[in-house]
Amino acid sequence: MLVSLGSIIGSGWLLGELTASSAAGGASVLSWVLAGAVMVLLALVHAELAATYPFTGGTARYPRIAFGALAGFTAGWVGWLATATTSPIEVEAALSYLGHLWPGLVNASGELTGQGLVIAVVLMAVFTVVNVLGVRWLAESNRVVMLWKIAVPVATVIVLLVVSFHPSNFTAGGFAPFGAHGVFAALPLGVIFALTGFEQAVQLGGESRNPQRDLPRAVIGAVLIGTVIYLGLEIAFIGSLNPANLLGGWAAPVGKGDFGPYATIATTLGLGWLTVILYTDAFLSPSGAGLVYVGTSARLSYAMGYSGQVPRSVARISKRGVPWVSLLISFVVGIICFLPFPSWQGFVGLVTSAVVLMYGFAPVTLMALRRSDPDRERPYRLKGAAVIAPLAFVAASEIIYWTAWPTVEKLLILVAAGLVIFGLYHAFGPHTDRRQPLDARSMLWILPWFIGLGMISYLGQYGGIGLIPPWVDLGVVAVFALAVFHVGERLALPPQRVAEQLLIEATEAAAETATR
Repeated sequence: MLVSLGSIIGSGWLLGELTASSAAGGASVLSWVLAGAVMVLLALVHAELAATYPFTGGTARYPRIAFGALAGFTAGWVGWLATATTSPIEVEAALSYLGHLWPGLVNASGELTGQGLVIAVVLMAVFTVVNVLGVRWLAESNRVVMLWKIAVPVATVIVLLVVSFHPSNFTAGGFAPFGAHGVFAALPLGVIFALTGFEQAVQLGGESRNPQRDLPRAVIGAVLIGTVIYLGLEIAFIGSLNPANLLGGWAAPVGKGDFGPYATIATTLGLGWLTVILYTDAFLSPSGAGLVYVGTSARLSYAMGYSGQVPRSVARISKRGVPWVSLLISFVVGIICFLPFPSWQGFVGLVTSAVVLMYGFAPVTLMALRRSDPDRERPYRLKGAAVIAPLAFVAASEIIYWTAWPTVEKLLILVAAGLVIFGLYHAFGPHTDRRQPLDARSMLWILPWFIGLGMISYLGQYGGIGLIPPWVDLGVVAVFALAVFHVGERLALPPQRVAEQLLIEATEAAAETATR
């Protein structure tokens, strides 16, 4: 649970409340409630999958069990994109906050300077080294940091509520000055991103001592704790703002002296000691999350390499049982990401949409496996899954739509690039790595889902051309997602093929354990 919570409490709490309030005003508290509800739905789905099929790199492996190699690669690629790009965004958050204290790390636009880029690379290298030392080092280092990471946000909420709280701030310009559009638009601007990360326990599931018992507790508990903390932070943030700063709207709620949202408020209120703690946490919280994400992104690429979806060399394991080649790949990709996305604000939407797209595979996979693998013991069985799973899939689709067309377009291009890579490797790679059939019929629901969301996004109200009217657009996304969901669950592999795939997965898991 601490590994998952360590990912949830990262840069989101330092910057998410500011971006949310700027987009939705006082109604941004509703954005956090909505995001928490969505994440709980998705966490419940992942809890049953993780307890029933406790494999390392689970988010890539569950769709492969249910739909075959091509679906497994697609889900794994999307998941890898999401996790491999999260570590650099956490580094950017830490440096952008500290840049107010030590000028020269970021420029006026919040982008990394040359000096900031060098420090960012050093931090990525440190994260990689800690992960190379093994999962025990990862867990223990995260455990130490987590006590601090939980204590600081909670203390910040209490102090701000006691020292300075203005209830009138919540209705400045009206409770929802930008309407429902603002509430929804705030979700991909840091709100959903802040609450992502519960799946980290799932990715490390094969290395857990008692995964059937521990994984459901970990993912559900992490989401609930994270939601409560973030909701408290948003309330404290808005309430502690200087009302004079809101007279002209929500464009600059913390005023002109920007030292980072909470640090600026603490400085204005004369709370120097809190400012020092906040700057310390501005380094520790994102760094702790970045540390975890380097490790879990490596587990996803490891899972794809071990199954032969990408070169098997990616799955090489060290004497400590760590996928060291995958870790090095995550390190290199993280550095590359600093170049086109040198700021937190410019990066967060893409990462959010990729993470949610990864989550979206799970509800369809859950119901498909209940259909094709009905007799398997489920230590945690989700009650009401027939309702919760499609709701979770609809919610994930809506969030991707709210991310806005320019971001969705970039994400679809990256997904297409991954499919091209897979196709080339399958066609020209070593024959021994192509031991499983593609089962391309799974793309009959995956491709329509991707393409359909892209079309609705382009025609919709969030960064699109606005052809689909407001509110009608949300209904279109929901109806479309439900149709895709019901098609998808019926395209699962037959029970015999699922059993064969599970045997392969179990053999691989046993080999992994023996290697470790």
